[in-house]
Amino acid sequence: MPKGLVIFPTYNEAENIEKIINAVLAQSSELDVLVIDDNSPDKTWQIVEQLKTNNPRINLIRRQGKLGLGTAYVVGFRYTLTKGYDYCFEMDADFSHPPEDLPRFLSLMSDYDLIIGSRYCDGISVVNWPIKRLLLSYFACLYARIVTGCPIRDLTAGFKCYSRKVLERLDLNKLKADGYGFQIEIDYMIWRKGFRIKEIPIIFVERRVGVSKMSKRIIWQAFFLVLRLRWQRLLGLE
Repeated sequence: MPKGLVIFPTYNEAENIEKIINAVLAQSSELDVLVIDDNSPDKTWQIVEQLKTNNPRINLIRRQGKLGLGTAYVVGFRYTLTKGYDYCFEMDADFSHPPEDLPRFLSLMSDYDLIIGSRYCDGISVVNWPIKRLLLSYFACLYARIVTGCPIRDLTAGFKCYSRKVLERLDLNKLKADGYGFQIEIDYMIWRKGFRIKEIPIIFVERRVGVSKMSKRIIWQAFFLVLRLRWQRLLGLE
């Protein structure tokens, strides 16, 4: 049976972490969980340490400080390869990505190399976002798609599944961006390498509890990253 890993980068998710882990593990016996915690002041890591003592499907990497989403996922990808998993998921720990959608991803893994849970491939499927944030997200995706030429409709999506083959072919050392920028950069790299990509519609629901990690720095970083990807392609520097 194939084995998969669901990667949760966390920072102050103590209110959500136990519930989301239990919800994910209930979806399939194929799935394990890896929490990569940036030394959360609310002791998210401590909750995971307690859970993992009784469940070998739960894994934890505790880092020494707030090092960002992008670097956390790269750590998770390396863990996936080292431990012999066949695929891995990116997923938020705040229930904005529905755990019950995981079996839909699993049913498609034999046919695709990257599956994206998309908010924008079938209209707009976002619940409880302020209109300002919704417009920012939608037009950020549109901007990235037009400038880079990458046809993925939700280039900033954070609910994704990667095959092992994709991770083996990517130069993980080249992934430097964070937040929105990280999602755009890795999707672009996978598309340019000709892998099979599938977007499936999901209903994205704003977090139930806790605080969003979005910042102006992340937004501007993504804006300039898109321009850099375009210039690299035009100059043949990819």
